[in-house]
Amino acid sequence: MKTNATSATGQVKQLLNDKAWARWTALVLVASMMLFAYMFVDVMSPLQSLVQTQRGWSPDAFGYYAGAEYILNVFGFLILAGIILDKMGIRFTGTLSASLMVGGALVKLYALSDGFEGTALEQWLSSWWTVMPGSAKLAALGFMVFGCGCEMAGITVSKALAKWFEGKEMALAMGLEMAIARVGVFAIFSISPRLADWGGTPSVVTPVAFCSALLCIGLLCYIVFTFMDTKLDHEMGAARLAQEESSEEEFKLSDVSAIFSSRLFWIIAMLCVLYYSAIFPFQRYAANMLQCNLGISETQASDIFRWFPIGAACLTPFLGWFLDHKGKGATMLIFGAILMIVCHLTFAFVVPATRSELITYSAIVVLGISFSLVPASLWPSVPKVMDKRFLGSAYSLIFWVQNIGLAFVPIIIGNVLSATNPGIDDPMKYDYTAPMCVFASLGVLALIFGIILKAMDARHHYGLEKPNIAKDYEEMRIDGEA
Repeated sequence: MKTNATSATGQVKQLLNDKAWARWTALVLVASMMLFAYMFVDVMSPLQSLVQTQRGWSPDAFGYYAGAEYILNVFGFLILAGIILDKMGIRFTGTLSASLMVGGALVKLYALSDGFEGTALEQWLSSWWTVMPGSAKLAALGFMVFGCGCEMAGITVSKALAKWFEGKEMALAMGLEMAIARVGVFAIFSISPRLADWGGTPSVVTPVAFCSALLCIGLLCYIVFTFMDTKLDHEMGAARLAQEESSEEEFKLSDVSAIFSSRLFWIIAMLCVLYYSAIFPFQRYAANMLQCNLGISETQASDIFRWFPIGAACLTPFLGWFLDHKGKGATMLIFGAILMIVCHLTFAFVVPATRSELITYSAIVVLGISFSLVPASLWPSVPKVMDKRFLGSAYSLIFWVQNIGLAFVPIIIGNVLSATNPGIDDPMKYDYTAPMCVFASLGVLALIFGIILKAMDARHHYGLEKPNIAKDYEEMRIDGEA
């Protein structure tokens, strides 16, 4: 999609996204929605031991709850979300996704509230499958609905930024969006334990209610963005808009088969699922892991781990700029996977043996750097290798494969944690060696797929190592020929 249009007089007309203030305002609006979404995702991550003592959630129950966010996406919703995105566009889909997040958050909030305890619904839910208390089951249901909206929002924001920043600072924009979202993780690990202690009596309700209110603000931000996007489409002109809708937005079910038949798609999808499965599920257990390995409180553990996303938030925009102007995306994927493996092995063996906060902080910051390298280079690479006509569906199918790992890895980790700590009821005394080795093994597999991807790019010249900004690529090509 070009970023200007020709008027009836033959003059080139500047579009809204050609204006720097407009496209960066659009970025802030959509990134705000994702910021609040990421805060809600991890609002209970620092509170695992609190929900175990207050609500009776075992590690198994917490693992099932954490994986519930992705269950409906795995069983087809995320594929449907991609079709909705390609059929209905970014305005409708983004508003729908934000609304689903708000609705799911309210269900989860009710499940954790004191008003739910002792109700007929709570008693009925508690009467079957006793692995999970009634509060955990209803909270998991709310998390499922939220997860549908959150993952739908992720693919929608990716396509929105691809539209608003095509031919411009696309990798930088995507990097900044991810950085803003990572700040949400830092913020929630900082304030969630303190909000839980607010009022003197520890409770998980206050932080969940706070983040639910933020999701409502995120919905309003996206609605404002839809007005800007509508104006952009009007500026493109009715005739041109109709042409784009027929060429870029039209989607057929046969496109799913075309995407699935692409070997390159599966390499990117497997790299994505393996890497993210060693990051997001780890965040759910990280605070408790630090509590057990260092013998510290929830608040102290959260204060240490909150620095993980800061490394990503600070570095990702610079990596985006580097990718836009210099390239080397496939190389960054490999280096990021190596760093992740080293960090998880450090948490498995070095931190428990030394109980060193310096080593712990260092591993957390390096893991944050890894979390900058991989996402910053992965997502801007997708438009290079996928047809624009089904770009939204390509993103959604990659997210769908990713969600399979995100749904089941927390459950696996919860069961591994229980199996390797038989008879231990104190959440401060778990041995996390085996779970951290599982995370490290996922990193090894991600590294293998990263190497395969770079080899394919070298052979077929997909452009993954090239700059995103066309003029910078041309300058590099001319310099190389000279």
